[in-house]
Amino acid sequence: MVLHTLIDYDTLRVIWWLLLGVLLIGFAVMDGFDLGTDILLPFVARTDLERRIVINSVGPVWEGNQVWLILGGGAIFAAWPQLYAVSFSGFYLAMFAILFALILRPVGFKYRSKREGRLWRGAWDWALFIGGLVPALVMGVAVGNVLQGVPFHLNNDLRIFYDGSTLFELLNPYGLLAGLLSVAMLTMHGAGWLVLKTDGLVAERARRFGAIAALATVLLFVLGGVWLFLGIHGYRITSVIPVAGPSNPLGKTAEVAAGAWFANYAAHPWMLAGPVLGILGALAAFALLWARKEVTPVLASAVSIFGIISTVGLTMFPFILPSSVDPKSSLTVWDSSSSHLTLFIMLVSVAIFVPIILAYTSWVYRVLWGKVDAGEIQKDNSHAY
Repeated sequence: MVLHTLIDYDTLRVIWWLLLGVLLIGFAVMDGFDLGTDILLPFVARTDLERRIVINSVGPVWEGNQVWLILGGGAIFAAWPQLYAVSFSGFYLAMFAILFALILRPVGFKYRSKREGRLWRGAWDWALFIGGLVPALVMGVAVGNVLQGVPFHLNNDLRIFYDGSTLFELLNPYGLLAGLLSVAMLTMHGAGWLVLKTDGLVAERARRFGAIAALATVLLFVLGGVWLFLGIHGYRITSVIPVAGPSNPLGKTAEVAAGAWFANYAAHPWMLAGPVLGILGALAAFALLWARKEVTPVLASAVSIFGIISTVGLTMFPFILPSSVDPKSSLTVWDSSSSHLTLFIMLVSVAIFVPIILAYTSWVYRVLWGKVDAGEIQKDNSHAY
């Protein structure tokens, strides 16, 4: 018996759809508080020492957290090659903006303390702010555009043609709303992290900004859902699609229809758990920050992130990337994956290496548990930023 036949092709496709969601949520939760901390840096820290405290709260872990971004990109490349081809080429300028901003982060961390000049350090502080804000904003804008449909089509040879023009067409009203939601969500998460890792005035300011961001997250999330229901048509498959057949998006027919994005919730009410967790997690983060709790706000914001990102996946299933110019070219779970054998080999690899990553990450956070000590930072310590 060939080993990969132990799991059906359609089952493997759903498993990898779930794993893609797990990796994206993992990135948003683990690297999200880094981005949120960078966004908050100019506002919660007003002296050089306070800013060093904020930077050192994420300094030992931010590089390790980015493994989730690498895993997510690698999973898309190997498990969903057509999705990778469309998104990484069609959103090329957006991806470049994210990459440029992410490059600013390590440079900012490393160079800021090389000189003591106020202008020098202030410039790198704002570079770190940009390094947090731009990825959060652009990733949210991308999700908002995916929900509306992406302008691409496939010809009869399955060659992909992106019919969009510039980065600015992505900055449409709904895309910007989704981008602002992403910024608010990660700012809330970063504030929860700062409350956990700092004290004094920095933590107090983080509580205030985090509470505002939590309420903004709820408001923008609800507004985005209402807008999606009333003003944006969804996509649905109108033909039989072989769930275990070869990956050929053109083997189906699909259409744009009002309310189509909400059909899954009517058919499977349990999916409402996604938006409910998104809202309740943010409200819990607000309440816990207001109550001056230290550990639980970041956990509540993580629940909100889980709910919000899950909502997008559950809303669109089985679509992964709908086409606004040719709905039948839309990529779905059933017709845009790698081969049966490839998905199985990758699943075995994930089963081996992800537990190792989780174990190592847990150990690192256990060792680094505790608040950043301002006294230690003020000493001649080559390990502090």
